[in-house]
Amino acid sequence: MSLLKQQVDFKQLNSLALAYMGDAIYDVYIRHHLLASGKTKPNRLHREATRYVSAKAQARILKKLVEDGILNDEEMAVMKRGRNAKSGTIPKNTDVQTYRHSTAFEAVLGSMYLGKDIERLEEIIEMAIKLVEDVGGTTA
Repeated sequence: MSLLKQQVDFKQLNSLALAYMGDAIYDVYIRHHLLASGKTKPNRLHREATRYVSAKAQARILKKLVEDGILNDEEMAVMKRGRNAKSGTIPKNTDVQTYRHSTAFEAVLGSMYLGKDIERLEEIIEMAIKLVEDVGGTTA
């Protein structure tokens, strides 16, 4: 039995569970992107990855996706649920609002992955990568 073939009713999962999956999936795509771009030194990989996966970067990405009307109604609903989720802990290097927006971004990605909408997931992640690279510098 393949673990990936097990069905998960992602619409019944809470937002933080979706964000948990979205965080992992986004991290894998970013790591793949960095390796594919020729970066191989571990310390450099970590610094570069932070530009994409930090709460500040994810909150900025989500803001742009919403402003540009990229997310559809279902994705907006997941985003709002994720943004309003109360995790109980906030990392010390970011504020509550930024953390909630990054959680919302991760929840959207998690719902796409668990809903097997890989084409849309990759479309959003490509936009996120482009946004971070267009901004330049460190977004952490």
